Amino acid sequence: MDSRTEAEFAEFMRGRWSALVRLGYGLTGDERLAEDLARAALARVYASWPRVLRAGDPDVYLRRIVLNVSLGKASGRRVRKRRTGSEPEPETAPAARVDDDRPALVTALMRLPAGQRSVVLLRYWMDMTEAQVAAVLGCSVGNVRSQASRALASLRVGEDAAEELS
Repeated sequence: MDSRTEAEFAEFMRGRWSALVRLGYGLTGDERLAEDLARAALARVYASWPRVLRAGDPDVYLRRIVLNVSLGKASGRRVRKRRTGSEPEPETAPAARVDDDRPALVTALMRLPAGQRSVVLLRYWMDMTEAQVAAVLGCSVGNVRSQASRALASLRVGEDAAEELS
């Protein structure tokens, strides 16, 4: 890559880092794994940066890589979640958001199937439109709507159950 292209990628990377880590944290519940996901995705984008630029929307490509790597769909080095006998608990919240309910939210999100969790994270956590989410996931807008509806219903049921226990 020439120096101009390298500088362009560096600027792209700096502008996406925090959002990628947030997305990774929502997918894994672990800030260190989230950073690993972000690094792995950016490394893959860097390796094919000129081709990614020609394809049109590098953000869609980047988010798709993060999702694929986190779900184990991508070949090569994978970021794996630790397997335990219990529900995954978030280890730490991102430093900028320690004071909110993010750990509880991530715990609830971890109970969702991977597809529903991806839709909720992209649509509501990353504040993307249904069309943008569909582009990242490679599915229809209708699929995004139905997955979001099912996920939100599951989250509501879980919230109701938690209130009954308290």
